Amino acid sequence: MSARFTAACVQFTAGPDPEPNLRTVSDLVRRARDVGADFIMTPEASNFIESGRRRREKARREADDPFLAGMRCVARETGAWLLIGSLVIDPTGEPDAAAGETRLANRSFLVDPGGMIVARYDKIHMFDIDLPSGESYRESNAYRPGDSTVVVEMPWGRLGMSVCYDVRFPYLYRALAQSGADFLTVPSVFTVPTGNAHWHVLLRARAIENGCFVFAPAQSGEHAAGRRSYGHSLIVDPWGEVLADAGEDVGVVSARIEVARIAEVRNMVPSLQHDRRFTEPKLVAHPLAAE
Repeated sequence: MSARFTAACVQFTAGPDPEPNLRTVSDLVRRARDVGADFIMTPEASNFIESGRRRREKARREADDPFLAGMRCVARETGAWLLIGSLVIDPTGEPDAAAGETRLANRSFLVDPGGMIVARYDKIHMFDIDLPSGESYRESNAYRPGDSTVVVEMPWGRLGMSVCYDVRFPYLYRALAQSGADFLTVPSVFTVPTGNAHWHVLLRARAIENGCFVFAPAQSGEHAAGRRSYGHSLIVDPWGEVLADAGEDVGVVSARIEVARIAEVRNMVPSLQHDRRFTEPKLVAHPLAAE
């Protein structure tokens, strides 16, 4: 295991068409590599942001997706590890595809410097919510949820993969950490209202709870479909310190990752060693409550 490396998060504003998004992201990845990044991450829905029927029409199978093919070429060109935060993928024909299923997959990819896909993760938790601002989202109408967690070996340690709304489910990250994850990725397209209220708090909490580095590349700005994304791609250390914050601008942020910091923090607060099994909560009723 290498003692240190440089991690970088790409932040941009995805449009509805994959080709210009690929050009933008490829240029930002090259910029990150030029400043020494070893592990470069892109946001959720990097290939395009679209709605309704047009989303389905533009989605491609993994083997035919031009954005994925292009990013694999960029990995080979730059010699960097890439996390393609997630892509809108048509899972039709895949071994686990249910008969008659028409929903898409929101899939994260880890690509090695040779351009090989090392790991895949399908977002488990779907963002179905009505916000006080009047915005409404029903992600489960468009995407099938995944059902498997992923922890994968990298040169610097083990990576636990997640996507966006997953960040609100602490038990997922506990399971990843207990399976050996040292780093957690949370590529996202966070809304502005929820981002203002919760983004930094949630990501710092996931880092602190599990003694892990958290990498959260995010979309920012206003998309063609009218949706606004919060930005603020973050790199957080295991103590909860924010090492890099991209703010709202398109660009790249990076930080030097000292792997030894993980063991140092876990020795100070060894909560991963103190997990215990417990029974389901039992409701205790007060006699007066029934009156």
